Amino acid sequence: GLVPVDAALATALLRACPHLQEDAAAHRREHAIEVQLPFLQLAAPGFSFVPIALGTSHFEVLHGLGEALAEVLKREQRSVLILASSDMNHYESDEVTRLKDRAALEPILALDAQGLYDVVFRKRISMCGFGPAVATLTAARSLGAASAQLVRYATSAEVSGDCERVVGYAGVIIA
Repeated sequence: GLVPVDAALATALLRACPHLQEDAAAHRREHAIEVQLPFLQLAAPGFSFVPIALGTSHFEVLHGLGEALAEVLKREQRSVLILASSDMNHYESDEVTRLKDRAALEPILALDAQGLYDVVFRKRISMCGFGPAVATLTAARSLGAASAQLVRYATSAEVSGDCERVVGYAGVIIA
């Protein structure tokens, strides 16, 4: 279905974060939004959204985006959901993936954006959306979030039976 972009919020974010720019091509090969939108359409019919695709791994830029998100959302007169989408570790054994994912989940659950960034690079965790997670953790802390809860964790081995090349998945709610 069709979901409208919140143009006013998008414009405010573009003004608040100098690293953001409109770029339709950035979304052509990105699949996170197409995975999330059907769930959101069921949960909140009639919503609008602002898609952000990140093409950087520089902490300062990711942190700056998180701060800009918080700055803009503090001025909003309505509730806004920030949703970051990412798989966890990719294509290693189930055992290795679980260890790496646990290492990444620890700073996420501690709302520690710098800790997540550091562990992803130090342990070579192939978490494709760590950038959005870093920006989201930064924004959440700035907006007053006090806790994060792991809703569910699994690997693809639980469905496929293949324990040699798995992908990890986690659902976390920050409040």
